[in-house]
Amino acid sequence: MNLALVVSQVFAAETGEINIEPKISGIENLEKITVSSAITTGATILLIIAALIFFFMLVIGGIRWATSGGDKEKAAAARGQLTAALIGIAIVLSAWMIINLINYLFGVNLIRQLKIPTLY
Repeated sequence: MNLALVVSQVFAAETGEINIEPKISGIENLEKITVSSAITTGATILLIIAALIFFFMLVIGGIRWATSGGDKEKAAAARGQLTAALIGIAIVLSAWMIINLINYLFGVNLIRQLKIPTLY
């Protein structure tokens, strides 16, 4: 038998009532979700996912190139993957810069709290 069920039955026997309302934190702010906040969250998530995908493509391409063993076809395929990954990262960073430029010029904040990590 589930421990929570046993505890609720014991508590109900003592007080005569059972409270079945969930005690989940963070749900009370669902009313404050707007279209602009959903777009902001979506843009942030897309930028992060795209950057991660292209980073891992870069790492995998580097590993493929290092393990090509002198085979010209494998090296060319790895070089193509590295080129595609670098172009993808450049596109993602350009999109991030354009979004920040729009924020600076027009005051429209499309992404909140997305900052490039620094060493400091």
